[in-house]
Amino acid sequence: MTSASAALDPAAVRRIARLARIRLPEEDVAQLQTELGAILGWIEQLDEVDVSGIDPLASVGQATLAMRDDVVTDGGQTEAVLANAPARNGTFYTVPKVVE
Repeated sequence: MTSASAALDPAAVRRIARLARIRLPEEDVAQLQTELGAILGWIEQLDEVDVSGIDPLASVGQATLAMRDDVVTDGGQTEAVLANAPARNGTFYTVPKVVE
């Protein structure tokens, strides 16, 4: 098994930070490399767990979703919805033209 920390070189850490849009000072690269390597190491350890014969779970709870009838309505809130409209035409919002 290869070590996850060995797989992450400083260039990879900088790239990850850039992709995550995290400003990463150069002096923090080594620390983040160590931390990311530790995280990847934990993930590698999970691969060692034998999960054969265990059904995948969507949730660990036994909660069931509340169901309601699938009925289309207009909500009956037209005036409340349009109350904050900057401009309206009947029951529709009006917006400035954006494409010439």
